[in-house]
Amino acid sequence: MAVKSKKYILWFKEISARDVLLVGGKNASLGEMISQLTKKGINIPDGFATTSYAYWYFLKKNDLLPKLKEIFKKLNIKSIRSLQETGKAARKLILNSEFPEDLKEEIIKSYRNLSRKYNQKNLDVAVRSSATAEDLPSASFAGQHETYLNIRGEKELLEAVKKCIASLFLDRAISYREEKGFDHFKIALSVGVQKMIRSDLASAGVMFTLDTETGFKDIVLTNGAWGLGEMVVKGKVIPDEFLAFKPTLKQGFEPIISRVLGTKRRKLIYGIGDRATKEIPVPQGDQKRFTLTDEEILKLAKWACLIEEHYGIPQDIEWAKDGKTGQLFIVQSRPETVHAPKEITSYTQYILKQKGKLLLEGEAIGSKITSGKVKIIPDVSKIKEFKPGEILVTRMTDPDWTSIMKVAKGIVTEEGSRVCHAAIVSRELGIPCVVGAKQAMQILKTGQSITIDCSGGRKGRIFEGQLKFEIKKYNLKQIPKTKTKMMINTSHPDAAFSNSFLPNSGVGLAREEFIIASQIQIHPLALINYSKLSKGLRKKIDEITIGYKDKKEYFIDKLSQGIGKIAAAFYPKPVIVRFSDFKSNEYAQLLGGNLFEPEEANPMLGWRGAARYYDPKFKPAFVLECQAIKRVREKFGLKNIIPEVPFCRTIEEGEKVLKLMKEHGLERGKDGLKVYMMCEIPSNVILADKFLETFDEMSIGSNDLTQLILGLDRDSALVAKVGDERNEAVKEMVKRVISICKKKKKPLGICGDAPSTFSDFTEFLIEQGIGSISLNPDTVIKTTLTVAKKEKQLKKSLISR
Repeated sequence: MAVKSKKYILWFKEISARDVLLVGGKNASLGEMISQLTKKGINIPDGFATTSYAYWYFLKKNDLLPKLKEIFKKLNIKSIRSLQETGKAARKLILNSEFPEDLKEEIIKSYRNLSRKYNQKNLDVAVRSSATAEDLPSASFAGQHETYLNIRGEKELLEAVKKCIASLFLDRAISYREEKGFDHFKIALSVGVQKMIRSDLASAGVMFTLDTETGFKDIVLTNGAWGLGEMVVKGKVIPDEFLAFKPTLKQGFEPIISRVLGTKRRKLIYGIGDRATKEIPVPQGDQKRFTLTDEEILKLAKWACLIEEHYGIPQDIEWAKDGKTGQLFIVQSRPETVHAPKEITSYTQYILKQKGKLLLEGEAIGSKITSGKVKIIPDVSKIKEFKPGEILVTRMTDPDWTSIMKVAKGIVTEEGSRVCHAAIVSRELGIPCVVGAKQAMQILKTGQSITIDCSGGRKGRIFEGQLKFEIKKYNLKQIPKTKTKMMINTSHPDAAFSNSFLPNSGVGLAREEFIIASQIQIHPLALINYSKLSKGLRKKIDEITIGYKDKKEYFIDKLSQGIGKIAAAFYPKPVIVRFSDFKSNEYAQLLGGNLFEPEEANPMLGWRGAARYYDPKFKPAFVLECQAIKRVREKFGLKNIIPEVPFCRTIEEGEKVLKLMKEHGLERGKDGLKVYMMCEIPSNVILADKFLETFDEMSIGSNDLTQLILGLDRDSALVAKVGDERNEAVKEMVKRVISICKKKKKPLGICGDAPSTFSDFTEFLIEQGIGSISLNPDTVIKTTLTVAKKEKQLKKSLISR
């Protein structure tokens, strides 16, 4: 360190992670990766960095330190005007200063050597700021300082280096340091000069080695857009999003558990003449295709895992693809600052208690709910008008907005993605935020009361008025362990990561219907018979299935990703996935469904569940479901999936379904595959011992079982009041099937709503010795406490005998 500290310039290969005080976090990380990770196959473009010694030397030769301190004496951080005046004066002082001649010569000499290495006269480089307090696990400094791309020539390089130094005194950087308690005059700025990757001819983006919303640490989240990566980093586009599951990726599987196509309407490319870069529209064809192939997604995810393993903490990584060579590169890595420092010991639920008029939807950032009054700020020049406690509504933020973001009650932006500036800062501040809410500034009005709801997974919703909501906080360390397995009913893939933090033994019920209705939206038979459909219907399907020429593949891909995301969230715990159990009237609601569905007088008791699967009219659709589950198990490596057959009326039906599953790659008993069945028809109880010879285990569907025991249609409001699982006849049937399963030594679970709703029914189940109870997420902790109390009572009673 003593030898290094005397140098103005260090090459990346001379730098390690220990050199943050010399070259800042960004450059220290680049040096560490070049020396330690290039040998593991990770491509990182070379470069050099000016040191903190060079920064202090520059200040000393120009006598800047006392002048800067004098300027800062007048700073009133609570006044935006004072902040702007201070920043402007400090930057002007630096930009009007000259480099000492020897420092100038060293920078030019290093640039010439880098140019020679890449066989170019005036190499195109990225010039990046790296503050010596930057990229710490507790403070991101995200976007606080400047980066300049496609810098060519010695004069241009020196100018860019000086601008980077001046960016240490941008208004937003000053405000951030004040908020975090950093001394302005104990932080230096190092400037990294790195070979540009020609991603202007291809794509670039960012990766996180955890889920940015929940902190779930078993995935790599990759975002990508066309052109230079600044468009993604600054949140100017909605990028593509890919999720890869780390545990099975490391086992050699190919677990891309989510692919979401971004709009990617604009891109940043190399400029001409005085303009280093320019922003241009993306052609329609490119907007509708992914920026990365599956092979590239997996390669980047593997690199992300290697980087995370090397540093030992979750990372925020920038990547770029060279359009000339087709090679992928890592251009930056820093600690993830929102979730990485935390140990998850508590769980907080936000629950909306009122219904309201839905005004807008977008991407949810975080999982909170808030309400307040709208303040529309069209551009940064108007931020003085913003008052603390208002909800900021704007097109998009950048680091210059940070001073008002930290006093906002909530944030809504028309553009951006989960990795844009507004999203990153909102997470760090713990403020509910919805990004990508199109036309927010037209639909919402200043002074209007709204509620922002980010509690429902990926989709953020904005309602009219200040709606009531509840906040529940739990200390996870105080939740007792129970003998009965407590599982979760979850069918929403985007809520799965959040739900996984609840105390649980896995998923007792994941319904395919939710994934099909929300993420596929099209009747499977319409996809299978696509070529025979009307032109108008084909056009509607084409709009939804962008990027998929094979429409059957669209169904398999989307269903496998939805199931895969839930399975990944709870891995390696069991996840019971129920095959589709739409009724004919529900299936008819899907796009094209009316062409393939009969009109039934009572769909609840009609063509549903197992009866559909082997029927020649529906069998091709069921085959697609089998192929999706096969993909999740075999390609993604998520063998914790247990398929479940619903509404199986007879033993013969069960055998037919199992035979069909076997024909399409899901053979019961092979490669550890278990197949469960729903116990929801009186025949399932009466012949439970025979059904258990056909299937591995049963799971009680108490809603349908109650309906069929009491002879009512649960969709009929006229008789709904009769449908109560606590009815004596229902309890007798439940008691009987639990007893049979216990004798067969095949644990029985229940996944109906009753245990989530009725604590006395839950206690009855514990008395009978139920093996597992699956609950709605909002009742898991409450019911776990009920179960623990009941188990304790039964144990005392047993001892007293």
